[in-house]
Amino acid sequence: MSHARIRSMLPLLCLVTLSCLGGVRPRAAKDPAALRYNLTYVREPTPALDVEVVLVRGTPRTFRFTRPGGVDSVSAFREDGERLDVPVRDGLVQLPRDIRFLRYRYALEPRRRGHGSDLFAGSAEDDAWHLTGRTYLIRPNLAPPDLRVELVVEGIDALLPWQPDDKGLYHLRAEDLVDSGFHAFGGRRCQVVLQDAVLDVAVLGHFTHLDDARVCHWLKRTADEVLTVRRAFPYPRVTVRVISVPGRDGPGLFGMVLWSSPPSISLLVGQDATEASFERDWVALHEMLHLAHPAILPRVPWLSEGLATYLTEMAQVRSGRQSAQRAWGELVDGFARGRDASQARTMKEVVADSDFSPGTYWTGALFALHLDVEIRRVTGNRRHLEDVLEWLAARGSTSTFGAFGVAVDEVAGQPLFDALLARHLERPAFVEQEGLLQALGVTTGADGIQLVPARDSALREALESGGCNPRAGSCVSDASAIHRHP
Repeated sequence: MSHARIRSMLPLLCLVTLSCLGGVRPRAAKDPAALRYNLTYVREPTPALDVEVVLVRGTPRTFRFTRPGGVDSVSAFREDGERLDVPVRDGLVQLPRDIRFLRYRYALEPRRRGHGSDLFAGSAEDDAWHLTGRTYLIRPNLAPPDLRVELVVEGIDALLPWQPDDKGLYHLRAEDLVDSGFHAFGGRRCQVVLQDAVLDVAVLGHFTHLDDARVCHWLKRTADEVLTVRRAFPYPRVTVRVISVPGRDGPGLFGMVLWSSPPSISLLVGQDATEASFERDWVALHEMLHLAHPAILPRVPWLSEGLATYLTEMAQVRSGRQSAQRAWGELVDGFARGRDASQARTMKEVVADSDFSPGTYWTGALFALHLDVEIRRVTGNRRHLEDVLEWLAARGSTSTFGAFGVAVDEVAGQPLFDALLARHLERPAFVEQEGLLQALGVTTGADGIQLVPARDSALREALESGGCNPRAGSCVSDASAIHRHP
């Protein structure tokens, strides 16, 4: 999800009913070893995706559109060519016995918007389209872990979250279709090469003042800032889609990560943005910093958004893109907005209210800051929040809220997480802010934010620089090797 300062949420468009496709392709001599998806981009009479699914014997009989509304019925074919029109009810398709093919058409043209682009089911311009896999891909309602999937795209260059083989065939698992991420069809391509990772980028639409090389340079700088938080880029390959929005000049209007495997990112950028304006962009960094923590399942928005919101400001200080004073000013302003939205409610009440409210983001950011400070305090400034992220990363790309707390206690070397969480959750939101900032030496006066000597100003300087302050000792070198103290 994006930062608390999201200017607006983009509404989803109603999806449009389309007729099913014609004749049946010849069957292979023997049954396929994997569920096969054949995607074909067609331009006439209007742009659309023709989807054919070749079933494997034993495939579950119930299929689902995760985000229903774009298809009212699918054509199902038996082995002998008999065609049945099967309705989509509440996103579900219940197949009769002996069905071997599914076919349907997902129209793209009606989703074009006159002003801007829809992040979920829209287009950029010309022959370039952006949508989520869940808007158009039917999938088994239950995804058996041993069910393999093959997918191929014809008729247009596609950028999907996954990497195809040298013949253009994607080899997936059925569970990859549950969250199939962001997809781009058409547009242009560039690649960001990091020391240990690549970003494959689709640029959809055109910009008044930017060429594709400048877009990729911006993303390279952003990815480098992630390395102020993590020792290596979190994934060896990530796909990014940059979509121009006509009539806007903001560098980062909106962004989102979807937890496909690997995750995929999409960013809306004003068509009239300039290269200089990217110096103040935080949206792309915020989204990439979500990759620095595992996907928390089930979702805990205040934690994931709070981590990314707090680290967005610290990463820009560590890279030299903004001053420490400016970063603390952004945090203090955000805390004020969150406090205004929260009124007198407890943090528990605030985060239960809405995934996207300012209170959700900024109570989470305050907790992340407090957590970082307390870890540093109890370890003599030798361990920190980034060690928690490294500890979790060594154990997989997904985690749970409980495992996050365990990681905190492991890094801290003592029980810490539950007690600190209770201090925040059960009391009025932001009640911890004043004392925390005062101890860090962050003050607000007539001249704005001032950073002054205080009890924990050495901790503040350490988290601004990343790792540890040289005056306060060295950092632990391998968080994956940290064990709980007796």
